[in-house]
Amino acid sequence: MTFWDNKQILLTGGAGFLGSHIVEQLQQRDVRKEQLYIPRSRDLDLRRWENCVTAVKDKDIIIHLAAKVGGIGFNQKYPGELFYDNAIMGIQIIEAARQEGVEKCVILGTVCAYPKFTPVPFSEDELWNGYPEETNAPYGIAKKALLVQAQAYRQQYGFNAIYLLPVNLYGPRDNFNPESSHVIPALIKKFVDAVREKKPSVDVWGTGAASREFLYVEDAARAIILATERYNKPDPINLGAGKEISIRDLVTIIKKQTGFTGEVHWDTTKPDGQPRRCLVTSRAEKEFGFIAKVPFDEGLKRTITWYINQKR
Repeated sequence: MTFWDNKQILLTGGAGFLGSHIVEQLQQRDVRKEQLYIPRSRDLDLRRWENCVTAVKDKDIIIHLAAKVGGIGFNQKYPGELFYDNAIMGIQIIEAARQEGVEKCVILGTVCAYPKFTPVPFSEDELWNGYPEETNAPYGIAKKALLVQAQAYRQQYGFNAIYLLPVNLYGPRDNFNPESSHVIPALIKKFVDAVREKKPSVDVWGTGAASREFLYVEDAARAIILATERYNKPDPINLGAGKEISIRDLVTIIKKQTGFTGEVHWDTTKPDGQPRRCLVTSRAEKEFGFIAKVPFDEGLKRTITWYINQKR
């Protein structure tokens, strides 16, 4: 017997970027198609209580990935929706799962939950020591509320909910829509399109001084599956690669890998977002043996290649 044998699994957001990679890795663990329930938001709106009740019925494991997300511009434009949608989906899924007697609930948080000026690298123990960066705060606080709920339900009801904090993800099948994409797909699209259209320059938001850590999506999927199999404690766990890069250096690498030879113009009227992001990743290694494997340059190459192939 393995952990996944005969388990009925609800994977919210399973048709999305991260979810699609989790599905592939579950299939590698011999999880059968009929064990997986992956509702689409257009068919089952998880902001409605009755739909959450339907989704969790007769399930053993829930992995809650479904979220409304976007980059800095999206966060500035839709803060109310980002707060309400993410909070209400998560709160209702956890409560419905508790009422149903679900064996285990895995909740995906966000690095945006960390305080704006968290000491770098971010330790899980620093999560409550300040307010998040302003453009991320509605989203980050909505997701952080689910950690409080998970811990409270464990304390009162003995409900096995765990909470994972992934850093910025990237990789094939990411969201490249400029309205809502994060920094890596947004930059890849800008530079690939500029090469195709023979543009003399590319405009990039901010000063380039901010730093970020990035985790390749296949590594993130593996981490989530390992945590589901092996981790059963209340403490939140960072998921990351443990390496930091400035946005300016990131732009230099993407410019080179896409073959763009023009100028880069930095629009310093636009916000940088949180000044720095880099995680302490030792807890994930200790608790369930996770270490990121894909080197950053290699992950970027795979992502750029995937995007170019989609545009052909």
